[in-house]
This record gives sequence, structure tokens and C-alpha cells, in this order.
Amino acid sequence: MAEESDFADKVPPSFYEMGNKIIYETEAKGLNPGLIVLLVVLGLLLIFLVGNYVLYLYAQKTLPPRKKKPVSKKKMKRERLKQGVSAPGE
Repeated sequence: MAEESDFADKVPPSFYEMGNKIIYETEAKGLNPGLIVLLVVLGLLLIFLVGNYVLYLYAQKTLPPRKKKPVSKKKMKRERLKQGVSAPGE
């Protein structure tokens, strides 16, 4: 308790020189946490989209083309009759 009374009459030098003017000095405390979360989420989204695009391009180059469904004999016969060519065996 005695220690508190020793400093009661003393004023810090920064306040002593300013008089009645109060200046609030704020230091930069780093990035806003909301901004950090936003940057992380956008970064992950960008990595996901670019990765998918790269995989799509790789698949287009390496995978064989899709096989078409086989045409049934009935449909082939119908198409040939439309064109005027007789079906074999008839």
C-alpha cells in the first residue's frame, strides 16, 4: 500500500507534456481474425477449383473416348429399310 502512495503525485512524462490533451495511441495489432478466416477459405476454394480443372484436363488427355452404346439389330434393320437397302438374309 505504501508503494501506491509513492507514485500518486507523479505523472508519466508523456501525459505531463501534453497537458489537458489526451491522445490515444493505438498500435497495429495484426490482421483481423475475420480477414484471416476469409483469406483461408478463399484460398482453399481457389486450390479446389484449380485442382479440379487440372484433373479434368489430365483426364481428357489420358482416358480413352467413351464407347457408344451398341445399336440393336432391330434398329439397324429399320435404318437399312429406310435407306432402301435390303437387310442381309432376306
